[in-house]
Amino acid sequence: MPESASRPLTLSRRSSAPPPGAPQPPLRLLLSADERTRLRGHRRSACGRDLLLQLDRGAPLVPGEWLSGAAGEPPVRVEAAPESVLLVRSADPLALLQAAYHLGNRHVALEVRSAELRLLEDPVLADLLARRGLELERCQAPFLPEAGAYAAGGGHSQVPDHSHG
Repeated sequence: MPESASRPLTLSRRSSAPPPGAPQPPLRLLLSADERTRLRGHRRSACGRDLLLQLDRGAPLVPGEWLSGAAGEPPVRVEAAPESVLLVRSADPLALLQAAYHLGNRHVALEVRSAELRLLEDPVLADLLARRGLELERCQAPFLPEAGAYAAGGGHSQVPDHSHG
C-alpha cells in the first residue's frame, strides 16, 4: 500500500472554484448541515478516503466549495448530505410566515424557500406545525439552513471565496 493511502489527506485551504487541473471525478465530502460547521477533525470522503480538516475558524462550509491541501494532493468538493427533513407547506402564505416566526422564536435552524420551509425532522415541532394546520412531508434531502441575521455574507445561497491568503 502506498504511504499516501495510509495517512489522511490533510485539507487546509478553501476555495469557491476547483483548482486548475482538478481530477474528474473529484473526491466528494458529504456533510450534514451541522457537520459543515465543524472545520477541524477527521472525515471520510464518499469513496472512503481518510480526510483531516485543518481549516481556519470562520464561516461554515458551503456545498460546492473546494478544499485542498499540499500541492499535488487531490482537491475535495463539499456536498450537502441528505438528512431527515420536514417540509412545511401551506396554501396560505400568512400561515407559512407565521410558522417561520414561531420556529425562529424557538431558534430552530430553518431553510426558507419561496413556497415552503424546511427543518430537521423533530416530532415535537411536527406536532406543533400540524396543529397549526400546515401540510407536512418527511423526506431525505440536503438541508441548507439560513446563516442567520448576524452571519457575514447573508444566506445559504452564496459560496464564499476563501482563496485569498
